Amino acid sequence: MNETRSAESGPRSPADQPRHVSTRERLLDAAERLFGEQGFAATSLRAVTVEADANVAAVNYHFGSKEGLLRAVVERTMAVVNGERMRLLEELRTSGHQPTVEELVRAFVLTGARLVERSGERGTDVARFLGRVMAERDPAIRRLFGAEVSPVEGRYLEALQAALPQLSPDEVGFRYRSMVGLLGLYQSGVLTDLHPGRAVAATTANADAERLITLLASAFHAPPTTG
Repeated sequence: MNETRSAESGPRSPADQPRHVSTRERLLDAAERLFGEQGFAATSLRAVTVEADANVAAVNYHFGSKEGLLRAVVERTMAVVNGERMRLLEELRTSGHQPTVEELVRAFVLTGARLVERSGERGTDVARFLGRVMAERDPAIRRLFGAEVSPVEGRYLEALQAALPQLSPDEVGFRYRSMVGLLGLYQSGVLTDLHPGRAVAATTANADAERLITLLASAFHAPPTTG
């Protein structure tokens, strides 16, 4: 087993998984864990295949390359979120009124905030993976992630621009990117440890998500930037 695994997550071997788990799924699980713990560049295909009890030929067969494997991990991780976000946006669009900023922010944030919970046993790995991908220094990795989510997220940006006619498209775009970044930090769990002085009181995930929605909706409603 890969010796670079973190002590927190503990070793996982193929024997820990049900026998029906396919080679493809084992590769996705292993890549999700290792990319999240070590980053894409620092994780070798050999480490992934050892973790998954597979070989490089299996990676090439199922995904074509290491980059293809990363793309498949992102696609699997975000598929449920993308589908739910699109469904909620269509419901808002057909509700008989123009979606408000609060409605759009709530739909966008809650689907992302609940991703870790929906992922079950993979929740910790998913959170770490998302945080790592969004913070990757290689712009090609961030573009790969963006390509997977942009078709849906672009619709939300358009809806927010329509709901905020007093702001320029550039202003709304900046606030939207800030929302995505802050949500990414929240999903990864980083915000829990970012506090000055004494430790913050423990809260439920739902309470924290509601606070995030309040904060972001207020940010969108802030006056236009001058100067």
